[in-house]
Formats: sequence, C-alpha cells, structure tokens
Amino acid sequence: MEATFLILFSIYFAKVSGYPSGLISASCDTMLPVHGNSVSQIAPSPYFITVSKNTFSAGDIITVTLQSSSGSSFKGFLLEAQTVGGQRTIGAFTITDVNTQALSCSAGAGSAVSHTSNAIKFSITTSWTAPAGTGPIYFRATVLQSYSIFWSRVESEPLMALQISNTTCGTQKFCLSNPANCSPDNGSCLFMSSVPSSNGFVFEMSGSTTGYLAIAFSDDQLMGNDDIYICTRNSSGNILVQRAFSTGHVTPQARNMSTTGSIVASYIGGVLKCSFISQTNISTQARASTASSYYIFLVGGPSQANGQILKHTAKPIISASRIDLSSFAASTSTQIGTPPVILGHGALMLIAWMTTGTVGMLTARYMKHAANKLFIGKALWFLIHVCLMCLTVIFTIIAFIMVFANVAGWSADTGAHPVLGCIVMILSFLQPFGALLRPDPNHKRRFIFNWVHGLNALLIKVLAVAAIFLGLQLVDISPSQWMPKVMGGFYGWEVLFYIILEINARSKSNESYEDPEKKVHHESVILGIFIFGNLAFLISLLVGIGQSV
Repeated sequence: MEATFLILFSIYFAKVSGYPSGLISASCDTMLPVHGNSVSQIAPSPYFITVSKNTFSAGDIITVTLQSSSGSSFKGFLLEAQTVGGQRTIGAFTITDVNTQALSCSAGAGSAVSHTSNAIKFSITTSWTAPAGTGPIYFRATVLQSYSIFWSRVESEPLMALQISNTTCGTQKFCLSNPANCSPDNGSCLFMSSVPSSNGFVFEMSGSTTGYLAIAFSDDQLMGNDDIYICTRNSSGNILVQRAFSTGHVTPQARNMSTTGSIVASYIGGVLKCSFISQTNISTQARASTASSYYIFLVGGPSQANGQILKHTAKPIISASRIDLSSFAASTSTQIGTPPVILGHGALMLIAWMTTGTVGMLTARYMKHAANKLFIGKALWFLIHVCLMCLTVIFTIIAFIMVFANVAGWSADTGAHPVLGCIVMILSFLQPFGALLRPDPNHKRRFIFNWVHGLNALLIKVLAVAAIFLGLQLVDISPSQWMPKVMGGFYGWEVLFYIILEINARSKSNESYEDPEKKVHHESVILGIFIFGNLAFLISLLVGIGQSV
C-alpha cells in the first residue's frame, strides 16, 4: 500500500514540477512543455539566440548562444535547428556547456539540446554541425522562466546554406531543372527550388548565364501577368535580388520585395547561384492573389550594366502543370516557345503582306502595259491583281481568327501589335467591298475611287509592316534579334524596286511607247527579280518562325 502511494505521489510530483532533469525528448516535435494547461506567453520574449556565422556549408561548426536580455533568467529550455519552411529538425549538437545536454529527436542523436537542471541560468552555449544537402535553417528554442511562464518561439535569424543541392527535391522542397533531376553542381544544369516559409518563400537558383536568372509564377504557360523573382549581375560584379511584374513581352515592372536573412550569391565560371528568403506572397495580378498553384517559369538571359534585365535568349523552362507550392510534389518540365497557332498566324501574315499583297499592288500599278492581254474579258494584270489581293485578305482573316481563338480574348500584354493587327484586319476586309463599288473607268468621279482605293492600300501596307516588325520581336528569342533585321532588309529591297519601277514607268510616259508583241518588257524583268528576292527573304523568316516552336 505504501509503495503504491509513493509511486502515485512521484507521478503527481513529476507532473506539477515539470522536468528539471531536461530529459524532454517527448517535446521534440511540438517544442511545448508538458505542463498541463500552460500556454506560451504572447508578450515579446526577453530571450534571444545569437550565432557565430549566418551562412554555412556542410560540416561547418556553428556556435549557438541562448541568452536573456534585461537580466531575465530562465530555468529550462529546448533548442533545435530547423529548416526554414519545412520546420524539420536537422543537424547535430555538440555539448560544450555543463548546463546543457543532448537529446535524441527525429533527426537522431544530438539533434536537440536541453537543460540539465532547473538551476537559474542567464545564458547557455552549444555547437551545431551542419549536415549536407540542406537549405536555410534557423535555431528555435522554447525557454521556461518558471513552471507556468515560458516562450515557445524564440528564433534566430535565418542562416543560409552556401551550397545549393537537389538531394531533398520532391520530399522537402519543390525543384524544377533542365536537364531533369540534374545537380546544381553541374554548370550546365538550370535549376530552381522553392519552399514556403512564413509570409513568403525560400528560393534557390543556379545556372549558366551572362547576366541573370529568373523564376516566374503564372496562371498559364504564356507570358503576361507573372510574378517574377530575379537574381542579376551589374557591371561591378554585384549580384542583386529583384522582384518584378510582367505584363507581357516588355520590360517587367519593378515590385517591392522584403527579404530576411542573408542573400547568398556567387558567379563563378559563368554560373550564377543565388539563394534568398522572400517575405512577400506570390501574386499573378496587379492585386493580391489567393491562388496556391501556378505554372513556374525558369529562364536566364543578359543584363545591362545597372543590372536591368534584357530579353532572355533561350526558351524558358516551364512546369508541365500547375504546381501547388504548399507541397513538394515532383514535376516534369518542358521548354515551351511560342505556341504553334501563334506561329501559324505570323507565317500567314508574312505571306500575305510580304508576297501576295506586295506583288498584287505592284502588278496593279506597274504591269498594265506588260500584261494587258484580255482573259475572260478582263486584262491579265487586273485578274492577277484581284486574285493576289483576295488571297491576301483571306490569309489575313484566317490569321486573325487563329490568334483570337488561341488567346481567347484581347491580349493587351503584347503592346501595340494586336491594335495594329486589328486595324489592318478591318481595313483589309473593307478594301474589296470598296472595289466592288468602283465606277466605270470613264466616269467623272473615277479618280475619287482611285485615290481612296490607293491610299487605303498604302495605309494597310504601312500598318501591316509595323505590326509584322513588332510580331517578329515577340517571337524572336535569339540574342541578335535577326528576324526583325531580315525584315528590315526585305523592306529596303522592296523600296528599291518601287523606285526602279517608278523610274521605268515615268520614262515610258515621256516617250512614244508602242508594245511590240515579242518584246520583253523591262517591268516584267524587274518584277521577276523582285519576286525572286522576295521569296528568299520570306523563306528565311518562315524558317526562323519554325525554329521558335
């Protein structure tokens, strides 16, 4: 009977007295004392944690000190190292203070430190050895001032890992890379990882680049309305961390971003590495977003001397599906260029306004003498003109439908290109209807039709040229932007032949001109040479568009 009483009394005494011995492995996961209904204090903690260094590599030994401020003492504590975001206990402690002892927790022996007695303490010191393959960590402690007064979230500043690793991808962090599952230690590996943290994310990037690496979060696999996080180099070799918002194929707009802990970055042998903790939520709109899953883009490119990023020179790596950033599920990736429907739109517009439309206009203006034979009651030049211009309008309408069907609405993120395209579409659609209403060639008001028809064609041509230039800039991801340059060369070629044909036409109008049946007309030869060069320019641009898939 007495023995039973003593056992019950000791159990009761242990409950009311706490664990003065510090053997509290049962509290490792929750980091809360087993003190009945005791609740952690909400007032600012009078205790803080300091560390000997704020970055680490695998095997580094870091001195950790838990101490009080304002002379406050404490009796008990529990100290662990935890990963930022994942809150996973990690690493091992070495005991250097007689008031401390190592505990076995989920990470193994020595993964936590506690008190050895309830004696009054003002500070304790211990050492922690960093393991391999981990990201940012912080030291977290629960500190007991007395049995019922304690603070449960006493935390150090985050410590950043100097190495970026893929060893915990899919289990402790989300990763996206090209080639798939490659190691950031390989310079040819383009890599990123993310882990949710309090009010933000831990981001890591690594890859070969001349200027910057960027991660973007999007609601689709197209550029526009994307939240972007950037590591970029300036001319002094300094690495900057930036946040921006993309509205399409234009320079992203800078956004405010708050970070915590050190920014760890390096640029060695052309490989940029960058790790940081963002304290901002992801938002794919100008306003805050409540979405938790996104398509993730990863890309590198050149930057200006001040660190301002330029257009990327390679196709971005894009997750094959939306990623739930609250999980660490593995994802496949793909390099997605411009969608084939958009490229088809561009190809049709090139054919329409580089070849069929241009040759049709030149035929109407300069081939009336060379191709004036009648065919089904109409002059051959007129039939050629009508057929080519009808093809031009048809190609334009098809291209217009293709792009609107793909975008499923208005795309304001591509600048002036869609605006010019819509104007070209409307004017092209009206042009043949105006031609159907033309008066007889001998009518006194025929000159009005001639002027209106010609000026509208010129306006369509100018707007189409501008739209094509802007469109090529959108799909050309080469460093030299060669496609707009080829287009500029083509229009120089076109202007040259307009001048040659105009001189030829005026020279004939100033002389008595007869049309010998077997004579080869100068304008036919000139137009033939023009068409040959036209096709060479067209084919080169179509090949370039095909390579953008």
